[in-house]
Amino acid sequence: MFFNHKIRKHRMSSQPEYILEQKLVEQLQQLGHKPVRICNEADLIINLKTKLEIHNKKQFSNKEFEKILNHLAKGNVFEKAKILRDRFQFTKDNGNSEWIEFINQESWCQNQFQVTNQIAQEGDYKNRYDVTILVNGLPLVQIELKRRGLEMKEAFNQINRYHHQSFNSGKGLFNYVQLFVISNGVNTKYYSNNAKQSFKQTFFWSDEHNNNITQLEDFAQAFLEPCHIAKMITKYIVLNQTYKILMVLRPYQYYAVEKIVERVRNTDNNGFIWHTTGSGKTLTSFKASQILKEIPKVEKVVFVVDRKDLDYQTQKEFDAFEKDSVDATENTAHLVKQLSDNTKLIVTTLQKLNTAITKEKHGKKIDRLKDKKVVFIFDECHRSQFGETHQNIKKYFQKAQMIGFTGTPISEVNSVGKIDGIAATTNMLFKECLHKYVITDAIRDENVLKFSVEYVGRYKEKEGSNTYIDMEVEAIDTQELLASPKRLEKITDYIITEHDRKTHQKTFNAMFCVSSIDVLQKYYDLFQKKKEEGKHNLKIATIFSYGTNEENNGADGNYQEEDVLSMVAEPPAKYGDSHSRTVLDRYIGHYNEMFGTNFSTKDSQTFYNYYNDIAKRVRNKEVDLIIVVNMFLTGFDSPQLNTLFVDKNLKYHGLIQAFSRTNRIIGEKKSQGNIVCFRNLKSATDDAVTLFSNKEAIQEIIIQPIEDYIELFKNSLEKLKLVAPEIQSVDAYQTEQEKFEFVTAFRELMRILNVLKSFTDFDFDQLEITEFEFDGYKSKYLDIWTGQRNPSTVGKVSILDDVDFELELIHRDEINVSYILSLLANITEIKGSKREAKIKEIREILSGDAQLRSKKELIEKFIDENLPHIPDGDSVSDEFDNFWNKERTDAFEKIAEEESLNKEKFQETIDSFLFTSKIPKMSDALKLLEIKPKLTERNNIGKRIIQKVQDFVEVFIDGVAS
Repeated sequence: MFFNHKIRKHRMSSQPEYILEQKLVEQLQQLGHKPVRICNEADLIINLKTKLEIHNKKQFSNKEFEKILNHLAKGNVFEKAKILRDRFQFTKDNGNSEWIEFINQESWCQNQFQVTNQIAQEGDYKNRYDVTILVNGLPLVQIELKRRGLEMKEAFNQINRYHHQSFNSGKGLFNYVQLFVISNGVNTKYYSNNAKQSFKQTFFWSDEHNNNITQLEDFAQAFLEPCHIAKMITKYIVLNQTYKILMVLRPYQYYAVEKIVERVRNTDNNGFIWHTTGSGKTLTSFKASQILKEIPKVEKVVFVVDRKDLDYQTQKEFDAFEKDSVDATENTAHLVKQLSDNTKLIVTTLQKLNTAITKEKHGKKIDRLKDKKVVFIFDECHRSQFGETHQNIKKYFQKAQMIGFTGTPISEVNSVGKIDGIAATTNMLFKECLHKYVITDAIRDENVLKFSVEYVGRYKEKEGSNTYIDMEVEAIDTQELLASPKRLEKITDYIITEHDRKTHQKTFNAMFCVSSIDVLQKYYDLFQKKKEEGKHNLKIATIFSYGTNEENNGADGNYQEEDVLSMVAEPPAKYGDSHSRTVLDRYIGHYNEMFGTNFSTKDSQTFYNYYNDIAKRVRNKEVDLIIVVNMFLTGFDSPQLNTLFVDKNLKYHGLIQAFSRTNRIIGEKKSQGNIVCFRNLKSATDDAVTLFSNKEAIQEIIIQPIEDYIELFKNSLEKLKLVAPEIQSVDAYQTEQEKFEFVTAFRELMRILNVLKSFTDFDFDQLEITEFEFDGYKSKYLDIWTGQRNPSTVGKVSILDDVDFELELIHRDEINVSYILSLLANITEIKGSKREAKIKEIREILSGDAQLRSKKELIEKFIDENLPHIPDGDSVSDEFDNFWNKERTDAFEKIAEEESLNKEKFQETIDSFLFTSKIPKMSDALKLLEIKPKLTERNNIGKRIIQKVQDFVEVFIDGVAS
């Protein structure tokens, strides 16, 4: 049964979504979802009552159901997710207390499953939702379909529109949706109900061997089958308490957890999970811990991390999954207490655990666990397991079962330690690999980025390359040559020159890893000296270990990364002297001046606070370049970091771990992780890739050379020229379809150019279009975007509504109002044609930047009417402030007069919007009116006021210094 409601028959030929929808509904019915006809919220509520009665084997009077419905109507998406999973107690008409549940989480197949389509929901706009799966009457899965050939992102953007327009309307029952599915028939993805996430957080489903299931029919068979979808909702959605969002596991995370649970339920054998760096091992391992603690024969689950990995960010993540589960103190007594009481899930550090089981005074208190089944889960077991701790745990806990997680397992090839004379490998310690998801899988799924690796030095083969600097590379084999002042200065100058290009004008930031603390000091001092000479303005920070911060033997403040040192080619440096500590304090002093902090190395806790603070500031892009030896090369996640400069010998797992600091996904502008090597690591890179995937994978992991991208650009340019042979061709477009084709063609060109710009050798002259012509097309692209934001017909649905214009690929942070004013100040004393040429350039910049476009008309007015009367450049800024303030006041008065607004309330609304960034509600907008509007006009007037508030802030306040 397929419910077409008000869809006319002729839509079958013009709208392929209709056919896709019909087939899907039929398939879902065959899978066991019962058909139900629901046209609107009233039908939804009637059906909900019936299904909750069947599920709970109870009858509810209308008055009783009203109580249930009022309870269900409370809260936002996150709070509703909790209501869904909790039981509800209410008082029946006869005065008795009654408990009901909304979903059976233990026996997840024993719920009521239904499917419907084309439910209409009216909020600010009337929306129709494609296909909805109901569980016990509540809409828990929403599926949106697009015709073949359209980007999946458009279905994603359509759902985002529903978030704003209709999901909250009525009783807000569509905020119970736990999972969204988007498909164009050929590609199908799923994601959790979290309006804050980007398209990057949408996932393909796959089989156990990481083969993606993309076709809608196959996806429905595997993922939307009633028992499976209920299991995903009840077991594999995580409620993140810190950010108040829902998170769903990706397929490889699901299979890993399933394998671990099966292993622990049915055997006492160890095992490990090989999931590549950046694939979300923390969430996987923590979800496994949560499920394992519910198994009756498991006495305790102990989640073990290395002390240096338990930084502020990780603590927040753990705490988000299980409130108050982390004890970040150095007090081993607290761990002993947790081990001896009835705490089921413990998060602790390797160092603290080792102290607890080796010190006699602690050991006696936990004797009862010696013959109990205690499951230990080790995060990043490639580091923490190669030492005595592993043996100590085995010795103490006779029934210990150990599960390891690693992104880079240790084999005989890259083993650095021995146990009983045998190479200490991951297989030896944990036996069997339970599930594998390697770097090539992650890149294919777009869960991490590829690397762009450039080698800088004399050996560069290509003539005239900018990566050539007169510096020995191949033949270097002595420490003396490696640390020569001349070489270090050339590298310093190179980083200063290339930093902004690599980081997209500081949209991202960079890390520089060097071979030793002595060399780090030389580099840092060079950067500092050049900064004082005015040769750069980079915010630079550093951190490294020093010997004396390891003195507290009984405590757990173990910061020196001995296990990480074994990953690199150099032997561990002996830097326990007082000199390195004095130098670090001096560098921390610079950091304190820069950020108004008060850190030092006076004790281990203060140093650890510095470690946490620097990590936080790198993540927040407050630091442009961090210089390290080993710290932060493993376990440190910062999506904002996109470039690694390398002057040290890396190999195998150390190389992959270090490179992987750069390839976390964030937005469209970050297209790859940039690796710039000042040593020839080509063969080491090939060896590492081969070890952790296969020899053929090098092309999949390292992006193609610049020539390949130039060819891609050429092909995309040809497609653009078919749609718009000339810039002016865009002006002649009559239909939205024509505009849509131009937008998608030019957007592809922008994406390729974004990658090209990160190459050191890139120059616009290599392309078959001038920068001037490209900017002309860009201007037309932005015209369409502007028109789309301010449609002439309110409420009209456009095919461009759900197109992502990816403006982050256009906007450059350094181009703002202050930048324009500095250009204007420079031309006050220029006369004649040169002045006109400069003004023309400024007008083009205004047209070509998305954020400045809204201010273009006013800035041009200032140029035409005010600039000719300003005598010198020093006065431009003050004169512009006066002009801007007057224009802002006039615009404020005009809006208030046109819409009959109370000026005081209007100003309060603007202030509130600036403070909270929350768009005013319709009800709040209508409260601004001095005259009450007719009921029929309220909706349009309210929308118009909200738009004017947003436009006013965008024009007069956003991006304007004062």
